[in-house]
Amino acid sequence: MDDDRYEIFAIKYGERMGQRGSIFVHGDPHDAPLAMDYFIWVIRNHVRTIVVDVGYGRAEGERRGRTYLRSPTEGLAMLNIDAKEIKDVIITHMHYDHAGNLEQFPKARFHIQDTEMALVTGRAMTHPSLRHSFHLNDVVDMVRLIYGDRVIFHDGEEIIAPGVTVHHLPGHTRGMQAVRVKSPRGPVVLASDVAHYYESFEQETPFLTHEDLFQMLESYRNLRALAPDNCHIVPGHDPLVMQRYPAPRPELQDVVVRLDVPPKDDKI
Repeated sequence: MDDDRYEIFAIKYGERMGQRGSIFVHGDPHDAPLAMDYFIWVIRNHVRTIVVDVGYGRAEGERRGRTYLRSPTEGLAMLNIDAKEIKDVIITHMHYDHAGNLEQFPKARFHIQDTEMALVTGRAMTHPSLRHSFHLNDVVDMVRLIYGDRVIFHDGEEIIAPGVTVHHLPGHTRGMQAVRVKSPRGPVVLASDVAHYYESFEQETPFLTHEDLFQMLESYRNLRALAPDNCHIVPGHDPLVMQRYPAPRPELQDVVVRLDVPPKDDKI
C-alpha cells in the first residue's frame, strides 16, 4: 500500500435505542424506534496509524442511558493497536461520546478545529441546552492538553498526513469536522456527526441536536461534495454501517468493520 493510502475501520463500542421524535427535527408522526450505534474510527497503513475520536467513558455513557459494550481502547486492541502508542488523534467535535477518553492516549497530539474550542470555552456554554452534550471534565482535559502542547488547531480544511484531510462542516457543533481519507477504493469520508445517519445526507433529514440548523443542512451538501458518491460517505451513528461493511475477521463481526472496501450493498 502506498504511503498515502489507508485501511479504514469503524469500531463499535456502545449503543442505545431511541425514538425518531427525539432524534430528528420534526420527528416522526408514528415516533418509531430508532437505534443508534457509537463508533470510533481507525486510519492505518504501514507508515502511520491515526485514531478518529475516542468515545465516551463507562460512567458518563451510563449516566446518559447509553449501553457501554466495551472500552474504545479494547476495540483498538482487537486490531492490535495500543492506544498508549498512538501519536495522532482527530477529535471531530467535543461532545461527550467523541472526546471522553483523552487520558488513554498519553502520547497523542489531538487535532481539533479552532472554532470548537472557542465554542466549548465561550459564552455559548452559559446556555444549558447548548452545553448539554458536552462533559465538563472532557473540556478541562482538553484545556490541560493545550497547555501541555499536545493540541494541534485547524482552521477549515487542512492536511493531517498524506492522504488524510479534515474539513470544517459546522451545524451540529460550531467546530464540527469530517475526515477525508485516501483508500484503495477512492476517497472515503468519515462524516462523524456531520451526518449521524445515511438519511441525514441522502434526504437532508436534520438531527435534533444542533447549534445552527441552516449550517447543518449546508454541511450535508458540502459533505456530499467531498465524496465521489454516497457509497463513499460513512455516517457517524447509523447501525447500517455494521451491516453494509465486512468485518476484517469473522470473530470481529458486529464489532469492527472495514470501510476501505466497497459496501456490500452497492445501491446506497
